[in-house]
Amino acid sequence: VQLQASGGGLVQAGGSLRLSCAASGRTFSRYVMGWFRQAPGKEREFVADINWTGGSRYSTDSLKDRFTISRDNAKNTVYLQMNNLKPDDTAVYYCAASRSSRLSSTSDPDYWGQGTQVTVSS
Repeated sequence: VQLQASGGGLVQAGGSLRLSCAASGRTFSRYVMGWFRQAPGKEREFVADINWTGGSRYSTDSLKDRFTISRDNAKNTVYLQMNNLKPDDTAVYYCAASRSSRLSSTSDPDYWGQGTQVTVSS
């Protein structure tokens, strides 16, 4: 499986971005998909994941209130809609996939995308 993330950019605080992650392979619908992020000088952290039935989880209530993860199995794509962005959301965002487990730590994914930069200015 190859993952291609896109949609990052520079946005002002309070703005929105939608990240996309396109996956290769015919078994996309069976994978747990998710997003991690890594801010400068910090470790990579879990953001959200979504299973094959559309059940989603978020790392914090704050992110759950502002971010929405979704997937389109027909397009082999997972999305992360990010609203009301804050400077603390500045990071490289990585999509990830697992054949079997939910995603919560960096040891869980079987596959990683290349990352897309999100910069939020104050």
